[in-house]
Amino acid sequence: MSTPADDPLARERSHLAASRAALRAMREDVESLDISDVTANWVNAQILERQIGERIKALADLSDTPLFFGRLDYLHAPGVEQAEGAEGERPRPEDAYQTLHIGRRHVHDADGDPMVIDWRAPVSQPFYRASKKDPMGIALRRRFGYTGGELTAYEDEHLSDPAEAARASKLLQQEIERPRVGPMRDIVATIQPEQDEIVRSGLGGTVCVQGGPGTGKTAVGLHRVAYLLYAHRERLARTGTLVIGPNRSFLHYIEQVLPALGELTVRQATVGDLVAHVEVRGTDDAAAALVKGDARMAEVLRRALYAHVTMPTEPVVVVRGSRRWRVPAYEVEEIVRELLNRGIRYGAAREALPQRIAHAVLVQMERSGEAPDDRVQDAVARGSAVKAAVKAVWPVVDPAKLVLRLLTDAEFLAVHAEGVLSEDEQKTILWAGPARSVKSAKWSAADAVLVDEARDLIGRTPSLAMSSSTRRRTCRPCSTGRSAAAAPPAPRRSSAIWRRGPRRGRRAVGRRRSPIWARTTR
Repeated sequence: MSTPADDPLARERSHLAASRAALRAMREDVESLDISDVTANWVNAQILERQIGERIKALADLSDTPLFFGRLDYLHAPGVEQAEGAEGERPRPEDAYQTLHIGRRHVHDADGDPMVIDWRAPVSQPFYRASKKDPMGIALRRRFGYTGGELTAYEDEHLSDPAEAARASKLLQQEIERPRVGPMRDIVATIQPEQDEIVRSGLGGTVCVQGGPGTGKTAVGLHRVAYLLYAHRERLARTGTLVIGPNRSFLHYIEQVLPALGELTVRQATVGDLVAHVEVRGTDDAAAALVKGDARMAEVLRRALYAHVTMPTEPVVVVRGSRRWRVPAYEVEEIVRELLNRGIRYGAAREALPQRIAHAVLVQMERSGEAPDDRVQDAVARGSAVKAAVKAVWPVVDPAKLVLRLLTDAEFLAVHAEGVLSEDEQKTILWAGPARSVKSAKWSAADAVLVDEARDLIGRTPSLAMSSSTRRRTCRPCSTGRSAAAAPPAPRRSSAIWRRGPRRGRRAVGRRRSPIWARTTR
């Protein structure tokens, strides 16, 4: 009769039970935290409570999901930096290698020693990539078979033993071929070497995964998201992570994959959710949708938007008490051209214009011997004369009205699409009849994307670090085959907010003070 000491399956079951007990202890430790004495105010308390709640959810033990699915026995103990800053299971003196169990999340015991290593840790990588040709320092790779959450089988590969021939894993093959029903589940136990290469590729670019239906594109993309959140958590926490799907049914199908891997903060949305600035009630034919979705439309929108900026023909006269200060038209024109040449967003430049004009007034005040401060400049910028000048030179533009005019006014479209769209393309996207207003217009899905692009040209899009151009690329299929994009949030091009820097002393009367402007980004 075998005993747990000489029965590998019994030992693994014992380790599984101990790991589940350790995970429960980790959760109970978080639940028992008392934050009453560590929060300075109610705001900090609310933030900390939310973070604790998210941690408790992440430590949930799913009874039908195994805590670990594999094991690695290293010939030599891996470095501390590889093993998440831990030593793995403490080996017995007679052990010649290090033993690590690989699972969906990290689990440690009461002493802080890991009982299960996260599959995304560098030390776990040989589980997916090691082979007889390149064992990567692994003596044994063990795969486990489960029925529900119960461990039922195991299979060993002695990768560093030259006497053992390479063979395909039956457990791995069974898991891959197992019929899939219901919502999508993670494939963390069956990731193949070429898939692992995609999952663990660097953060500095976009990865396009192509293949036919059922080849695992979406699964690989989601596991890449989980890996990036593990490897670059602090960086991605500042911008957020967004998974985009074609429709709500698709999002519902994949919604349990990332939570099962311990990632609970990822947002999911459809493209329609991201551009829901107008009500979509109409449809486009294929030709019109193709032109509207073309990247050239961004240039047409940009031209139409900045066509609203006109050069001043009259000076700006500011009255302060008994004094009148005059900013000549040519000086205002210089300011306008400078803002245009800087390439900042339309709305940001419009907000900067009154302050720039007010600064020109302050320069004149100082030349005359006055000593105005920041409050005077702000008062001048808010004055009726400066407001009127800004309104005439750089008017407010509503993005939906801009797009509506382009799609209904043939002359307006022709002027701004010249050299960009052909006459036939212009006729293709023009609406058959005029719309009375933005609300009554029968916008199509492609029109909604154009409105979103116009909004982004005017002011920074308040989204999860995703620009309108990125959203267009997301909607556009790859040149061959079907694809699933798996990319980190692209760095946004920051909108420029112009603010006047602090004064450090006064300049001599009669000297022209150079503008003190600091460009900041958000």
